[in-house]
Amino acid sequence: MLIEQLRERSDLGVISARALKSLGVTNPWLRCRSGGPWQRMYDGVVLLHNGPPTRDQQVTAALLRAGPGAVLTGAEACRRHGLPASGQEIHVLVPGSVRGSGSLIVERASPMPASADVGGFPAVSAARAVVDACRQLRSEDAVTALVAAAVQKGRCTPESLRAQARTNRYGTRLVRVVLEDLSRAESVAERDARRLSRRIRLPTPHWNVPIADADGVVIGRPDAWFDDVGLAWEIDSKAFHYGLRDYERTLARNSRYAAAGVLVVQTLPNRLRDDPEQVAQELKKAHRAASARPRPPVRMV
Repeated sequence: MLIEQLRERSDLGVISARALKSLGVTNPWLRCRSGGPWQRMYDGVVLLHNGPPTRDQQVTAALLRAGPGAVLTGAEACRRHGLPASGQEIHVLVPGSVRGSGSLIVERASPMPASADVGGFPAVSAARAVVDACRQLRSEDAVTALVAAAVQKGRCTPESLRAQARTNRYGTRLVRVVLEDLSRAESVAERDARRLSRRIRLPTPHWNVPIADADGVVIGRPDAWFDDVGLAWEIDSKAFHYGLRDYERTLARNSRYAAAGVLVVQTLPNRLRDDPEQVAQELKKAHRAASARPRPPVRMV
C-alpha cells in the first residue's frame, strides 16, 4: 500500500501497529529501526515519518496509546484551555487500566469526568485540568501561579477548583493550601497584594474598607488603604476595563479620589505575579509622596 494511502488512514500521520497490520504491513517495527522511514511513539503506536513529531502528533499518539475513551488532563489540557502550565508530560485519564510510558501519564478515573473538544482533542474542564496539573507540581509558587492564571483569565472559579480538589484529594495538598489562602482574600490578586504588603515594611493597610470625604460622602472602596498617609491601592485587571460601563466607573472612581486629594496606585494583577519587586518599589515611592503632602481629610467608614 502506498504511503499516501497509509497517511489517509492515519491521524496526523499517527497510526496503530494493529491498523498497519490490517492494511498489509506485516512487521511495521522493521521500518522504525534507526535510520528507517518511520518511528515508534509508544508500544503499538507508529509515526509515519522519522522527523521530530509536532506537539499535536505527540498528543494524538498518547491518546491512541491510552485507548478508547481517553481524555487529556493536567498541564497539556491546561495549555489547550489557554493557561500557561509548565511541564511537558502528557497526562490522560482512561476508564480502564493502561500503563503509561516515559512522559505519558495514564491514570484510571472512575467515574470518568465530563470532557469536551478543546482545540481538536478531548479534554477535561479547566478546573479539573488545573487541579491535576497541580498534583504534578512540587512548588507552592508554581501552584499559586497556575491557580492565579486560571482564575484571573476566567477559565474557572475558586469554588470549582475547591470542588475538584475535594473530589480528587490524592496529591492535592498544595492546591488545597493555596485555595485556603485564597479564601481569606476577595481575589487571587488581593491575595498576592496582601503577601507583597507584608514584605515591604509599610504600615499595615486596611483591606476593602469604604472611605469618605470630609462631608461624609463615600468616595471609594480601595483594595488596600494606607490610612496613615491617605493612599489608595487598586488592583485593576485589563478585563475589568473591556466593558464601557466598567471603564466609566473606574474613571469616575479615580476622579472622586483626585477631588478628595487621595493618591492612587493602580496595579495590574499579572504584574503582582510576574514583577512583584517593581510593584513594591512603586508602592514605596507612592507612600513617600503621600507622606510628603498634608494628609487629605478622608476617613474610613
